[in-house]
Amino acid sequence: MSTPQLVVHHDKELMAQAAAARLITKVVDAQATRGSASVVLTGGRNGNGLLAALASSPARDAVDWSRLDLWWGDERFLPEGDPERNVTQARAALLDAVPLDPARVHAMPASDGRFGDDVDAAAAGYAGELASAAGSEDHGPVPTFDVLMLGVGPDTHVASLFPELPAVRETERTVVGVHGAPKPPPTRITLTLPAIRAAREVWLLAAGEDKAKAAALALSGAGEIQAPAAGAYGRRRTVWLLDDAAASELPRELYRPAIP
Repeated sequence: MSTPQLVVHHDKELMAQAAAARLITKVVDAQATRGSASVVLTGGRNGNGLLAALASSPARDAVDWSRLDLWWGDERFLPEGDPERNVTQARAALLDAVPLDPARVHAMPASDGRFGDDVDAAAAGYAGELASAAGSEDHGPVPTFDVLMLGVGPDTHVASLFPELPAVRETERTVVGVHGAPKPPPTRITLTLPAIRAAREVWLLAAGEDKAKAAALALSGAGEIQAPAAGAYGRRRTVWLLDDAAASELPRELYRPAIP
């Protein structure tokens, strides 16, 4: 378990730009070291804001997009192309603008895909895809992701792991179907905490006053069942990327503000 590192930016725009620059550096370094890189994307306003900032960055061309594997931390179980799906939003923000290898874009199944409307079968199928991509150098049935990004909800949920619900209690499976999520749509697919913790680095994104209580709770020693964000950490590094508003309820001694 890695001790969280906190980086606080003045506002969400600066946070998105800095996070995009940080991601480019990590991907380029991984490709230089191992030949390819593996990143888990997150949806929501902060995840999509980061992708949009990356799309507009001149440094994006430093990435060899053909040697990048993209995965998702969770997905809304809706038909392919639905505007509420994380992959649809990611394509609009960035993916359609860069030369990715389609075989390395690992979207979670849609509700009109090969598993039909069986979300549990779809989750098992995605778990199988992860297991097939894991190599002997990995630590289990998922690849060792270079960076796994998560948005933090106002209730401390990450991916589609909501407080007290069965998915956050899962200790064996890497991907599960979610039924009855408190945030619409109620049916979802999500990575579990064991899969999240396989990443070299986990980045938690929180911007806005509505995330302040969640950040304070998750970083105050709360348990992962009550505050799922508290249970999300990387093998080597865990980074919380916040803006001033989201950090407003944290003790100032916990962090140094980022240079604007």
